Amino acid sequence: MNNYANEVWVFIEQRSGIPADVSFELLSKGRKLAKDINGKLKSVVIGSQVDPLAKETFLYGAEEAMVVDDPELKYYKTMPYSRIMSSLVSKHKPRIVLYGATFIGRDLAPRVASFTKSGLTADCTELKISDVTYLRKDYQKLLLQIRPAFGGNIIATIITPDVPIQMATVREGVMEKSIAKNNVNGKIKKIPYVSEKIDKMIKIIDRHFEESKINLKAAPIIVAGGYGMGSKDNFKMVEELANVLGGEVAGSRAAVDAGFIPHERQVGQTGVTVRPKLYIACGISGAIQHVVGMQGAEIIVAINRDPNAAIFKIAHYGIVGDLHKVIPILIEEIKKVKAEEAADK
Repeated sequence: MNNYANEVWVFIEQRSGIPADVSFELLSKGRKLAKDINGKLKSVVIGSQVDPLAKETFLYGAEEAMVVDDPELKYYKTMPYSRIMSSLVSKHKPRIVLYGATFIGRDLAPRVASFTKSGLTADCTELKISDVTYLRKDYQKLLLQIRPAFGGNIIATIITPDVPIQMATVREGVMEKSIAKNNVNGKIKKIPYVSEKIDKMIKIIDRHFEESKINLKAAPIIVAGGYGMGSKDNFKMVEELANVLGGEVAGSRAAVDAGFIPHERQVGQTGVTVRPKLYIACGISGAIQHVVGMQGAEIIVAINRDPNAAIFKIAHYGIVGDLHKVIPILIEEIKKVKAEEAADK
């Protein structure tokens, strides 16, 4: 372990110079992890004309940004990006390397981990530093990689004690994004890009993409329905409640599988992770698969006829009752309050 740097690295994902939110979320978490191991937080920025992005990572606590800048690297390509990351990790040997669990992160991380023979856990929902005793051996300040397992039926804590470099991918929205309280006078370390023939095996001719019209991650209020709603027609109550509150509509995987709501609005392990100010769960049992996607909400209100439903364990407020009766009452009361506020004005 003495030959390894006491550092936390975050791969900064970008598309045409626009950073992914998950990268800043990981810097925010990496700041805490670096403090726990008495180490440094660094960002790795690969792309074209990305100095402004590198400087932006200092706002989130990065003390140094390792920048590989070249026009050939403007768009993500597997071979050059994985070769660059593998080379950097092999040379500097950081303790921890974090990636977003995105299409890019899921392509890049396992290649780097395989090349550098590092430990890697995918789709983590929490990361911690702790001393661990494993097989009668003591390990200091290991990275605990926490994620749902066995189809989401349990929460597993995974460690990789046999390798000094520990890597993890983390889904967007799981970690809270926060600017560092203290200003960091970070430095940019330029690393030259040396092209190889293998980098040009794939050439990007054109790119087509559409921005999603649904942005659950940015919604301050979300009303979500589960299989307990009973039917697609009944889901209209969820939509109406969201409408009067000025919020977005979401659903559990069971509701999506039943055809009550499109997959784009699914919250949970195989959907979107959200952190709204208010999350109202209607007819949702509270399975781990769903909870991992919404447990970061500031206020959780649960409506369920089963008083023993698991959702009540994490809810701040619970309503035990028939949601087909409760939701219409809520809608009417909210309308009354809004009408009174409008009359006062």
